[in-house]
Amino acid sequence: MYIPKHFQEIRTDILHEFIRAHSFGALVTLSLDGLVASHIPFLLDSEPAPLGTLRGHVARANTQWRDSSPEVAALAIFEGPHHYISPNWYPSKAEHGRVVPTWNYAVVHAYGPLKSFDDRERLLGIVRSLTDLHEAAFPEPWKLEDAPEEFIDGMLNAIVGIEIPVARLEGKWKVSQNRPDTDRRQTAHKLRALGTPESAAMACLIDAVFAGAL
Repeated sequence: MYIPKHFQEIRTDILHEFIRAHSFGALVTLSLDGLVASHIPFLLDSEPAPLGTLRGHVARANTQWRDSSPEVAALAIFEGPHHYISPNWYPSKAEHGRVVPTWNYAVVHAYGPLKSFDDRERLLGIVRSLTDLHEAAFPEPWKLEDAPEEFIDGMLNAIVGIEIPVARLEGKWKVSQNRPDTDRRQTAHKLRALGTPESAAMACLIDAVFAGAL
């Protein structure tokens, strides 16, 4: 990924926190037929240090798990807040007019070898962990034991576990760092005024980066 220095994030703890907050990722691999992508929820284990391990599962019928080239690292992409930025929002437009539209966004790329497994207990552990994580917000969380055991066994037979020991992490926070402070403050203000969840999230990210909270 192309990352100018002023947009680069290299702190592992921040990158890990981002992945956990935006854990539905795109898994990209190379096969004999070209690039292949799947969109799946991931779990991140911080071990082994320093970069950790990504885990998840795909359908057994999805041949990506067995057709991926072992010589080429897999790529998992995690996307956070993003938003269009209008040059009309910049006070500097009135000063010199040398402004153009852009797009603000935050993203993390994780690279490493793709491994697969179909051991029942490991698969069950991943499914349970994913379920517990995403059901936790509900007042009455669904749990695996709510379904018949033979049904769960059938579901486990239809999936394959995947694991990526992370060899390289890249983070890019493109949130107006290349603009003057007046442009940055006005951009955050205009985003908040739009009143959408997406614009509010980007305004918060801009403010957090410039306040040194990220």
